[in-house]
Amino acid sequence: MNWRVVNASDVGTSHIAAGRGCEDSSWASVDRTSAGLEVLSMFVADGAGSALRGGEGAELAVQAAASFMAGALAHAEFGINDALAVELVVAVRSHIYAAAESTGLTARDYACTFLGIISAPGGTLALQIGDGGIVLDVGKGLEVPIVPMAGEYANMTHFVTDEDAVKVLVTKAFTEPVIRAGAFSDGLQRLALNMATNTAHEPFFSPFFRVLSTAPFDQEDELQKALQRFLSSPAVNERTDDDKTLVLAVQQA
Repeated sequence: MNWRVVNASDVGTSHIAAGRGCEDSSWASVDRTSAGLEVLSMFVADGAGSALRGGEGAELAVQAAASFMAGALAHAEFGINDALAVELVVAVRSHIYAAAESTGLTARDYACTFLGIISAPGGTLALQIGDGGIVLDVGKGLEVPIVPMAGEYANMTHFVTDEDAVKVLVTKAFTEPVIRAGAFSDGLQRLALNMATNTAHEPFFSPFFRVLSTAPFDQEDELQKALQRFLSSPAVNERTDDDKTLVLAVQQA
Protein backbone atom coordinates (compact mmCIF):
# COMPACT_ATOMS: atom_id res chain seq x y z
CA MET A 1 0.00 0.00 0.00
CA ASN A 2 1.25 3.47 -0.87
CA TRP A 3 -0.26 6.49 0.84
CA ARG A 4 0.45 10.07 -0.15
CA VAL A 5 -0.08 12.50 2.73
CA VAL A 6 0.07 16.27 3.13
CA ASN A 7 -0.80 18.63 5.98
CA ALA A 8 -0.71 22.38 6.61
CA SER A 9 -2.09 25.05 8.94
CA ASP A 10 -2.69 28.77 8.50
CA VAL A 11 -3.51 31.52 10.95
CA GLY A 12 -7.02 32.96 10.86
CA THR A 13 -7.66 36.60 10.03
CA SER A 14 -9.34 37.13 13.41
CA HIS A 15 -6.20 35.85 15.13
CA ILE A 16 -4.06 38.23 13.08
CA ALA A 17 -6.32 41.13 14.04
CA ALA A 18 -6.01 40.17 17.71
CA GLY A 19 -2.23 39.79 17.49
CA ARG A 20 -2.35 36.04 18.03
CA GLY A 21 -0.60 33.30 16.11
CA CYS A 22 -2.01 30.07 14.72
CA GLU A 23 -3.23 27.81 17.52
CA ASP A 24 -3.82 24.71 15.37
CA SER A 25 -1.39 21.85 15.00
CA SER A 26 -1.31 18.65 12.93
CA TRP A 27 0.77 15.57 12.23
CA ALA A 28 0.64 12.94 9.51
CA SER A 29 2.90 9.99 8.80
CA VAL A 30 3.09 6.56 7.21
CA ASP A 31 5.15 4.13 9.28
CA ARG A 32 5.57 0.39 9.66
CA THR A 33 4.80 -2.05 12.43
CA SER A 34 7.46 -4.43 13.70
CA ALA A 35 5.93 -6.96 11.27
CA GLY A 36 6.42 -4.59 8.33
CA LEU A 37 2.80 -3.50 7.79
CA GLU A 38 2.25 0.11 6.73
CA VAL A 39 0.17 2.27 9.07
CA LEU A 40 -1.21 5.70 8.26
CA SER A 41 -1.65 8.09 11.19
CA MET A 42 -3.05 11.62 10.97
CA PHE A 43 -4.00 13.93 13.84
CA VAL A 44 -5.35 17.46 14.26
CA ALA A 45 -5.53 19.55 17.43
CA ASP A 46 -7.03 23.02 17.83
CA GLY A 47 -6.13 25.15 20.84
CA ALA A 48 -9.06 26.70 22.69
CA GLY A 49 -9.28 30.43 22.12
CA SER A 50 -10.20 30.90 25.77
CA ALA A 51 -7.15 28.98 27.02
CA LEU A 52 -3.99 30.76 28.12
CA ARG A 53 -1.77 28.39 26.11
CA GLY A 54 -4.21 26.62 23.82
CA GLY A 55 -1.84 26.70 20.86
CA GLU A 56 0.90 25.09 22.92
CA GLY A 57 -1.62 22.51 24.08
CA ALA A 58 -2.42 21.63 20.46
CA GLU A 59 1.27 21.22 19.67
CA LEU A 60 1.79 19.07 22.76
CA ALA A 61 -1.18 16.92 21.77
CA VAL A 62 0.15 16.03 18.32
CA GLN A 63 3.67 15.53 19.70
CA ALA A 64 2.30 13.09 22.25
CA ALA A 65 0.24 11.32 19.58
CA ALA A 66 3.30 10.89 17.36
CA SER A 67 5.34 9.54 20.26
CA PHE A 68 2.56 7.16 21.28
CA MET A 69 2.25 5.79 17.75
CA ALA A 70 5.99 5.19 17.51
CA GLY A 71 5.84 3.11 20.69
CA ALA A 72 2.67 1.25 19.68
CA LEU A 73 4.05 0.30 16.27
CA ALA A 74 7.16 -1.17 17.90
CA HIS A 75 5.10 -3.75 19.78
CA ALA A 76 4.97 -7.27 18.42
CA GLU A 77 1.18 -7.09 18.38
CA PHE A 78 -0.46 -3.95 16.99
CA GLY A 79 -4.22 -3.75 16.75
CA ILE A 80 -6.45 -0.92 15.57
CA ASN A 81 -9.37 -0.86 18.00
CA ASP A 82 -11.14 1.23 20.65
CA ALA A 83 -8.55 0.26 23.26
CA LEU A 84 -5.85 1.84 21.10
CA ALA A 85 -7.88 5.08 20.91
CA VAL A 86 -8.30 5.21 24.68
CA GLU A 87 -4.60 4.56 25.27
CA LEU A 88 -3.74 7.29 22.77
CA VAL A 89 -5.99 9.85 24.44
CA VAL A 90 -4.64 8.95 27.88
CA ALA A 91 -1.09 9.45 26.57
CA VAL A 92 -1.99 12.83 25.08
CA ARG A 93 -3.63 13.94 28.32
CA SER A 94 -0.68 12.78 30.42
CA HIS A 95 1.74 14.75 28.27
CA ILE A 96 -0.32 17.94 28.52
CA TYR A 97 -0.93 17.53 32.25
CA ALA A 98 2.81 17.05 32.84
CA ALA A 99 3.55 20.24 30.90
CA ALA A 100 0.96 22.14 32.90
CA GLU A 101 2.39 20.93 36.20
CA SER A 102 5.92 21.89 35.17
CA THR A 103 4.82 25.47 34.46
CA GLY A 104 2.56 25.87 37.46
CA LEU A 105 -0.51 26.15 35.26
CA THR A 106 -3.59 23.97 34.89
CA ALA A 107 -4.43 21.54 32.11
CA ARG A 108 -7.32 23.85 31.19
CA ASP A 109 -4.72 26.50 30.29
CA TYR A 110 -3.60 24.12 27.50
CA ALA A 111 -7.10 23.11 26.38
CA CYS A 112 -7.42 21.81 22.82
CA THR A 113 -9.59 19.57 20.68
CA PHE A 114 -8.11 16.36 19.29
CA LEU A 115 -9.09 14.09 16.41
CA GLY A 116 -7.45 11.62 14.09
CA ILE A 117 -7.40 8.62 11.80
CA ILE A 118 -5.30 5.46 12.06
CA SER A 119 -5.40 3.03 9.14
CA ALA A 120 -3.64 -0.20 8.19
CA PRO A 121 -4.36 -3.07 5.78
CA GLY A 122 -6.53 -4.73 8.43
CA GLY A 123 -8.75 -1.77 9.27
CA THR A 124 -9.26 1.88 10.08
CA LEU A 125 -10.12 3.83 13.23
CA ALA A 126 -11.46 7.38 13.46
CA LEU A 127 -11.44 9.12 16.84
CA GLN A 128 -12.55 12.54 17.99
CA ILE A 129 -12.89 14.82 21.00
CA GLY A 130 -14.34 18.23 20.16
CA ASP A 131 -15.17 20.02 16.94
CA GLY A 132 -13.36 19.91 13.62
CA GLY A 133 -14.02 17.00 11.32
CA ILE A 134 -12.99 13.75 9.67
CA VAL A 135 -13.93 12.46 6.23
CA LEU A 136 -12.86 9.12 4.84
CA ASP A 137 -13.52 6.61 2.10
CA VAL A 138 -13.06 2.89 2.79
CA GLY A 139 -14.56 1.86 -0.51
CA LYS A 140 -18.11 3.12 -0.16
CA GLY A 141 -17.55 6.78 -0.99
CA LEU A 142 -16.61 9.74 1.15
CA GLU A 143 -18.35 9.77 4.52
CA VAL A 144 -18.24 11.60 7.86
CA PRO A 145 -17.77 8.86 10.46
CA ILE A 146 -18.19 11.11 13.52
CA VAL A 147 -20.45 14.13 13.93
CA PRO A 148 -18.34 17.12 15.11
CA MET A 149 -18.97 17.68 18.81
CA ALA A 150 -20.66 20.76 20.22
CA GLY A 151 -20.70 21.67 23.89
CA GLU A 152 -23.69 22.40 26.09
CA TYR A 153 -23.83 26.00 24.89
CA ALA A 154 -23.29 27.78 21.56
CA ASN A 155 -19.66 28.18 20.45
CA MET A 156 -18.53 25.61 23.02
CA THR A 157 -17.02 22.18 22.47
CA HIS A 158 -15.16 19.42 24.30
CA PHE A 159 -11.40 19.31 24.87
CA VAL A 160 -8.94 16.49 25.35
CA THR A 161 -7.88 18.19 28.59
CA ASP A 162 -11.38 17.95 30.10
CA GLU A 163 -11.79 15.59 33.05
CA ASP A 164 -14.36 13.56 31.13
CA ALA A 165 -12.37 13.44 27.88
CA VAL A 166 -12.17 9.64 27.75
CA LYS A 167 -15.91 9.43 28.39
CA VAL A 168 -16.80 11.85 25.57
CA LEU A 169 -14.29 10.30 23.15
CA VAL A 170 -16.10 8.99 20.07
CA THR A 171 -14.62 6.33 17.80
CA LYS A 172 -15.69 4.60 14.61
CA ALA A 173 -13.97 1.45 13.37
CA PHE A 174 -13.89 -0.02 9.87
CA THR A 175 -12.57 -3.38 8.71
CA GLU A 176 -11.03 -1.85 5.56
CA PRO A 177 -8.08 0.52 5.04
CA VAL A 178 -8.82 4.06 3.89
CA ILE A 179 -8.60 4.93 0.21
CA ARG A 180 -9.04 8.67 0.79
CA ALA A 181 -9.04 10.56 4.09
CA GLY A 182 -9.11 14.08 5.44
CA ALA A 183 -9.01 15.67 8.90
CA PHE A 184 -9.45 19.36 9.64
CA SER A 185 -9.95 21.90 12.41
CA ASP A 186 -13.24 23.69 12.92
CA GLY A 187 -12.07 26.68 10.88
CA LEU A 188 -12.79 24.62 7.76
CA GLN A 189 -16.00 22.90 8.87
CA ARG A 190 -18.32 25.12 6.87
CA LEU A 191 -16.23 24.69 3.73
CA ALA A 192 -15.59 20.97 4.05
CA LEU A 193 -18.94 19.76 5.35
CA ASN A 194 -22.61 20.15 4.61
CA MET A 195 -23.47 21.20 8.16
CA ALA A 196 -27.20 20.49 7.79
CA THR A 197 -26.67 16.83 6.89
CA ASN A 198 -23.17 16.23 8.36
CA THR A 199 -21.93 14.94 5.04
CA ALA A 200 -18.70 15.66 3.17
CA HIS A 201 -18.72 18.48 0.61
CA GLU A 202 -17.23 16.51 -2.29
CA PRO A 203 -16.31 19.56 -4.45
CA PHE A 204 -14.06 20.79 -1.63
CA PHE A 205 -12.08 17.57 -1.40
CA SER A 206 -12.08 16.24 -4.97
CA PRO A 207 -9.32 18.51 -6.37
CA PHE A 208 -7.00 17.66 -3.49
CA PHE A 209 -7.55 13.92 -3.77
CA ARG A 210 -7.12 14.05 -7.54
CA VAL A 211 -3.72 15.74 -7.24
CA LEU A 212 -2.54 13.48 -4.42
CA SER A 213 -3.56 10.33 -6.28
CA THR A 214 -1.00 11.00 -9.03
CA ALA A 215 1.65 13.07 -7.23
CA PRO A 216 5.21 11.69 -7.36
CA PHE A 217 6.81 10.92 -4.03
CA ASP A 218 9.48 13.60 -4.52
CA GLN A 219 6.90 16.43 -4.56
CA GLU A 220 6.03 16.45 -0.87
CA ASP A 221 7.41 19.95 -0.28
CA GLU A 222 5.55 21.35 -3.31
CA LEU A 223 2.29 19.76 -2.17
CA GLN A 224 2.64 21.19 1.32
CA LYS A 225 3.36 24.67 -0.04
CA ALA A 226 0.38 24.48 -2.40
CA LEU A 227 -1.90 23.47 0.46
CA GLN A 228 -0.53 26.31 2.57
CA ARG A 229 -1.28 28.78 -0.22
CA PHE A 230 -4.82 27.48 -0.49
CA LEU A 231 -5.46 27.86 3.24
CA SER A 232 -4.20 31.46 3.20
CA SER A 233 -6.06 32.41 0.01
CA PRO A 234 -8.77 35.11 -0.10
CA ALA A 235 -11.28 32.46 -1.24
CA VAL A 236 -10.83 30.66 2.09
CA ASN A 237 -10.43 33.73 4.31
CA GLU A 238 -13.66 35.18 2.95
CA ARG A 239 -15.46 32.12 4.32
CA THR A 240 -13.74 31.78 7.70
CA ASP A 241 -11.72 34.01 10.01
CA ASP A 242 -10.51 31.17 12.24
CA ASP A 243 -7.27 29.18 12.10
CA LYS A 244 -7.38 26.48 9.42
CA THR A 245 -5.72 23.08 9.39
CA LEU A 246 -6.13 20.36 6.78
CA VAL A 247 -4.55 16.90 6.64
CA LEU A 248 -5.12 14.73 3.56
CA ALA A 249 -4.18 11.20 2.55
CA VAL A 250 -4.78 9.14 -0.57
CA GLN A 251 -3.90 5.52 -1.22
CA GLN A 252 -2.16 5.35 -4.60
CA ALA A 253 -2.57 2.33 -6.83
